[in-house]
Parts: sequence; structure tokens; C-alpha cells
Amino acid sequence: MQQLPAIVHGTFKLFESHAILIYLASSFPGVADHWYPDDVYKRSKIHSVLDWHHSNLRRGPITIVQNSILAPVFRRPLNPEAVAEGEKILSAALSKIESFWLDDNRPFLLGENQPSIADLSLVCDIMQVKLVGETDWNRLLGPYKKVQQWIENTRNATNPHFDELHKVLKELKEKLQN
Repeated sequence: MQQLPAIVHGTFKLFESHAILIYLASSFPGVADHWYPDDVYKRSKIHSVLDWHHSNLRRGPITIVQNSILAPVFRRPLNPEAVAEGEKILSAALSKIESFWLDDNRPFLLGENQPSIADLSLVCDIMQVKLVGETDWNRLLGPYKKVQQWIENTRNATNPHFDELHKVLKELKEKLQN
């Protein structure tokens, strides 16, 4: 399919981030149950978040990044109108995360005490906004205190891996700026 992300595990090939996360959480012994629970009700709720993610949140950050910092890389003009539309999509999605998916008393999506693959997937997309710079990050995420705390909770729960991955994102940002 010539898409990223993709994995090859033996002879098995798979693409699409959510499918990969489900496969990894289901296929390897010792993966903690909170990532992708055996309980069908909890698992279904995770699928609900992942499906919502693809048709809502994902469109915001990718539109912003593709039409700003990545546009020159692909020899396309900057598109401020598309960036503004991406910002509207992102804002609506962040508002929905705060009002619907996050519980005031619990640190992770769906009112859970531990992160799931849904937390990883959504936070990963939001973190792409860091590519456009700290000023825009603060402007776009500033109003969403619960989202900011949830991102930090996810970071803390997954470190040092979270910081290792996002170090690569920071290096990419520096290369793009040069």
C-alpha cells in the first residue's frame, strides 16, 4: 500500500497505526491488559475512541503540518487557509476530548487509571503540532488544560519511550526549519 506506518513481523505485513497497535497489544505475551483489555466492553470503548480519532482529531494536526511546515518540503506553497481550517478541526476535537473522552477524576481516556492504545494514538497525533513551533503549540493547546494534563500523564506513563520518540520529532523540526 506504500503507507506509513507499516510493520513486518515474520511473513506478516500490516499497515495503519490502529491495526498495528491492536496487533502488537494482542500478539505478545506480557503486554499489560490496560493497553488493550480482554474485556469486550472496555475493548469496544477503545475502538470507539480510535474510530472517532480517524474521522475527527487526526484531520486537524495533519492539515496544519502538511500545509505549513511540510509544504515547502513537498514543493507546495504554504496554505494559510488550510492551516486555519486545520486549527478549527483541532480545536473542536480538543474540546470534545475534554468534554467527552476525559473524566475529571481519572488521568486517561474513558475514565481509566492507566493508558490504553487509544491514549497513545491520540496523543501521538496531537504531538505533531509541536512541529509548527512552541508559540503555535501554546496558542492551540493553551485553552485545553485537561488535554495538557492528559498528555503529561501519558508522557509520564510511557517514559522514557515517549521522550525518545519525541526527540526524533524535535530533530525533524530542526531539520525542516533549516
